[in-house]
Amino acid sequence: MKKRPGLSSMLAIYRRELLSYLTTPTAYVFVAVFLFSIGLFTFQIPPSFFDARAADLSGFFGYHPWIFMVFLPAIAMRMWAEETRSGALELLLTLPAPTWSLVLGKYLAAWTVAAVALLMTIPLWITVNVLGSPDNAAIFTAYLASLLMAGAYIAIGSVMSALTPAQIVAFVLAVLVSFLVTVLGLPLVLDFFSGVIGGGLAEAIARFSILHHFDAAQRGVVEFRSVFYFASLIALCLGFTVLAVDARRGG
Repeated sequence: MKKRPGLSSMLAIYRRELLSYLTTPTAYVFVAVFLFSIGLFTFQIPPSFFDARAADLSGFFGYHPWIFMVFLPAIAMRMWAEETRSGALELLLTLPAPTWSLVLGKYLAAWTVAAVALLMTIPLWITVNVLGSPDNAAIFTAYLASLLMAGAYIAIGSVMSALTPAQIVAFVLAVLVSFLVTVLGLPLVLDFFSGVIGGGLAEAIARFSILHHFDAAQRGVVEFRSVFYFASLIALCLGFTVLAVDARRGG
């Protein structure tokens, strides 16, 4: 059975992008800095892992949104901005491949790098089991939610990278948008909106926050609406990326 042209193109771009990450310092630096940062926050920033005196990883996962918000745009900023800067985008867009396959291939490669970084924290999960009896189902759920959240931040970065040829501009815009989508769920922000537009509408706005949906998963609660939220945010951002790249192809 022959592969569909779009799927073949997507796999080819995925392999190309993944090889690019592996043959340049980008992926290695990201993984190293991520592991160092998450270890520093988990074990050194009060209340630290040992201060909690509990066999769980709630503190560990609690830092993920804030670390991803900064580091994942750094991974995503090169997706399209680097292609534009180097002039390779024109060649890429001449390929007989649908735009969605190019976008999805690049996106999945970046998401794979994030997944590898998460997998390298598994020893911490093992350590918690050695020290006590944690709720492994809740930890597994939190890992899955963290992976979905990482995908959302990368998708945001993909849009910004497609909108500008400057990697630094793409990075700053992605961090800014990620920050706004994240902090909507903070109690301080929720209280502010409650005083301005009323509690009901403020609660509705908070539901668009990444934190709102990730916090539930940290407690081991699998909610369809949270999975739908992350999947929809990813699909929406990738859709905008396709439109932005198509605009360049048409131009």
